[in-house]
Amino acid sequence: MDTIKNRKIAKPPWLKKSLPKGGDYQKVRNLLSRAKLHTVCQEANCPNMFECFSKNTATFMILGSVCTRNCRFCNISQKIPISVDSDEPMRVAKTAHDLKLRYVVLTSVTRDDLEDGGAFQFANTIKAIKSTIFDTTKIEVLIPDFQGNFKALKIVVDAKPDVLNHNTETVPSLYPTARPEANYHQSLELLQNVKSINSSMPVKSGIMVGLGETMGELEQTMTDLYNNCCDIITIGQYLQPTKNHLRVRKYYSPEEFQTIEDKARQIGFKKIASGPFVRSSYNASDLFFKQND
Repeated sequence: MDTIKNRKIAKPPWLKKSLPKGGDYQKVRNLLSRAKLHTVCQEANCPNMFECFSKNTATFMILGSVCTRNCRFCNISQKIPISVDSDEPMRVAKTAHDLKLRYVVLTSVTRDDLEDGGAFQFANTIKAIKSTIFDTTKIEVLIPDFQGNFKALKIVVDAKPDVLNHNTETVPSLYPTARPEANYHQSLELLQNVKSINSSMPVKSGIMVGLGETMGELEQTMTDLYNNCCDIITIGQYLQPTKNHLRVRKYYSPEEFQTIEDKARQIGFKKIASGPFVRSSYNASDLFFKQND
């Protein structure tokens, strides 16, 4: 039955983006293609891809382009995953070097088929980057939950990335709908475990809005993150990638994103990115280097 709740909402004008002109967009695409590398920018159909590629940056996605989970908001394919590519870490490192990156963001598909969830591939890629490019280059990793495997998490943390990011994605009441194979409290525990392994490592997490959460739920989730050792938070608008994915229930205005940022600051966060186009890895270096207020 067609109800107002299920009808598609028109995209507001503040979510219409002009494509950048010039820049290094095609150069980045060519480098990635030649190196046979994936980016979350391309696989997830990120609205910031043209902008980021034109600025000579990208978020590398290791362990293939096929995910073992079926999150209903995500555009990444769910099929039988490929075997782990032992040469991939060095190809990522070389491409990061060729792009002259000073801040590298590294993520992956979820690989529940692997005993370590892909933790060793993360660690090997971090080590390859550190051995290949400038000492001043920073590395941020955006990791899956490793199904709560503490040893797998420790493998990644011990490789010493500069930021450990794990997205909570949404409020707990929406997990059965949006993330049926994930566990909200397991994600919170992961953030806390990072600090138990390395108390000085910055911890980051991201939330999407527009899936049907209330402002009260959003505020409680941000409080949960803060109370579980999260230092950096990002909040962005969910955009439906295809008709087969969850529909947008609400488009938040720029003013509402400012309200969310104000609430995050009241909770205690010092480093916050909140806006319609904010994504976990979007302008990640700016947020990392931002001085605490």
